[in-house]
Amino acid sequence: MKKAVVLAAALLLGNVLAVPGAWADPPPWARKGGRGNATQAPRADGISLDEAVNRAERKYRARVIRAETHEANGRQVHQLRLLSDDGRVWTVRIDAASGAEL
Repeated sequence: MKKAVVLAAALLLGNVLAVPGAWADPPPWARKGGRGNATQAPRADGISLDEAVNRAERKYRARVIRAETHEANGRQVHQLRLLSDDGRVWTVRIDAASGAEL
């Protein structure tokens, strides 16, 4: 009986600690030196960097490891570097005004 209680407690603790949240480290792009406007609200004239990251992670089922916004050809572009579970790395560019992938 004692072993069963200890095993159940260990499994419960393991499940609690495995849940993302306060215990998890922030993603790489949210750390110091990452996105400059990580808490920026969605803009009325387009999408924020946060929204671009969320969309890309859902669409590609990959983790954004770097995100930044820069100007290209007179428009703001969100540039995201993604990492897949199998180790593939690639870049996605998103027009900040329209949300369209470039």
